[in-house]
Amino acid sequence: MKYTNPVIPGFYPDPSICKADGKYYMVCSSFQYFPGVPLFESQDLVNWRQIGHVLTRESQLPLEGADCSGGIYAPTIRYHEGRFYMVTTNVTSLGNFYVWTDDIHGEWSDPIQVQQGGIDPSLYFEDGKTYFMSNGDDDRGISGVTQCEIDIETGAKVSPSVCIWQGAGGRYLESPHLYKIKGQYYLMAAEGGTEYGHMVVYAKGPTVNGPFTNYPGNPVLTNRNLGGYVIQGCGHGDLVEDEKGNFWMVHLAFRQIDRWLPFHITGREVCLAPVTFGEDGWFTAGVGGITPVCVETDRIDGSVRQRLKLKDTFADTCVGVDWCFLRRPHLENYSFPADMQRELFSEAIQRYTFAGHGIRLYPTNRTLEEKQDSPTFVAIRQRQMQGHIRCKIYVPAGEAGISLYMNHEHHYDLAVRRMAAAMGAGDICRVMVRSVVGGISHVAGESIVTADTEITLQIDLEPTEYGFSALFIREGQESPCPLGKLQTRYLSSEVACGFTGVMIALYAQDESLTGRGEEPAGFTDFEISYESDKPQ
Repeated sequence: MKYTNPVIPGFYPDPSICKADGKYYMVCSSFQYFPGVPLFESQDLVNWRQIGHVLTRESQLPLEGADCSGGIYAPTIRYHEGRFYMVTTNVTSLGNFYVWTDDIHGEWSDPIQVQQGGIDPSLYFEDGKTYFMSNGDDDRGISGVTQCEIDIETGAKVSPSVCIWQGAGGRYLESPHLYKIKGQYYLMAAEGGTEYGHMVVYAKGPTVNGPFTNYPGNPVLTNRNLGGYVIQGCGHGDLVEDEKGNFWMVHLAFRQIDRWLPFHITGREVCLAPVTFGEDGWFTAGVGGITPVCVETDRIDGSVRQRLKLKDTFADTCVGVDWCFLRRPHLENYSFPADMQRELFSEAIQRYTFAGHGIRLYPTNRTLEEKQDSPTFVAIRQRQMQGHIRCKIYVPAGEAGISLYMNHEHHYDLAVRRMAAAMGAGDICRVMVRSVVGGISHVAGESIVTADTEITLQIDLEPTEYGFSALFIREGQESPCPLGKLQTRYLSSEVACGFTGVMIALYAQDESLTGRGEEPAGFTDFEISYESDKPQ
């Protein structure tokens, strides 16, 4: 069969994978977004379904004060003796910790902290012992991949932290994972930084503590020398063995907006690469050491067909699964229909349920420029670079709209602001495109309509530019209104910095308020329709 990378498109970085009872499970980083650590399930490695998040409670995920590169960093998921473990770092608070569950579709435990520094933690189980590793300094101050033994019940260290490997010579050694395969121990990590020089490296040794010998062909996987290729930044991998005994690597990568434009907007995404072991015990990865867009393989049954989800609506997405919030949300400012609620998350929001369709958002004075608190903001990831967004909106007061949001200093807003007309002639609505780049705000296009006008907002997605427009309906007459175009590159990771991707956010705000607005903005008929990106 033939599959296309990425297998999970959009901002889902730092993938980690495990296998249990014939299915595969994957987790990814979530940074400042709530709920935390997206959780996926698959039966064939190429089709993945998000089944929720690992961190769904405030006790698991304190995000107060998390900036645009704060919160949850790279997680690892492991399955051991019937129990799932997810270990990660909250760089804003808690540090390194893990949670566990006996039901992958159920609740996870409260955090169990581990007193070892560094980030990108991982777990390895053997002979009744649990080993914890991360990148950072050991107890003697030696930097590299650091490992200690812990009590899995309490998280307490039962051995000193010791540096067991210092990598293959690249910068920014990170994402260590340890495996025992065919009697040998393999220690895999990433180097080069999570950017265009990213790569996967590994070493093998005779014991869980080494000594580890570097693979002579390192890096085992990288696209760093493929100038002009769509997939770049391959790194941060994790291995899994399938039901047939074949090995695979999931890893992050990103897609450039154009062959010759080194910018990416959809964040770091999940790719899949085959892994092959040689008779000498070393393995190779990808196709000639790279990850191509299209991979043809006989390892996956020919009856399997990769299915791309090319449409998102309110009817087929859920809050707490597809939709998430910025930092810890003030849930009293949101109202969702019952059929949009994820079961695990609905207990927190069910008292704000209403009978009807769409989403209702109450404005507050916390705006999209907020750096510490949570504005009224619910978002879904931009997963492809070509497509269209439509949403009907009603704004009784203040401002509401759709934001293409990278961070508080880089976002494009298609906004409707309700205002009083001059001379008491009744309210009007200012429909505008606002560009916020580097914290500098500029209105790039606008139109004024009467407040009784029905307004549908529209955004055309292209790899290099976003097109903004509105459709006005008044007294049965339709009036399309183009509002301008803005370049995507200014929302890219290369310009905006940080580790996330563009989020498509519905929001409401009103800087004149001291509390919550009395009437909510209403959003209905929401739809994102994507065009499948053509392989390069």
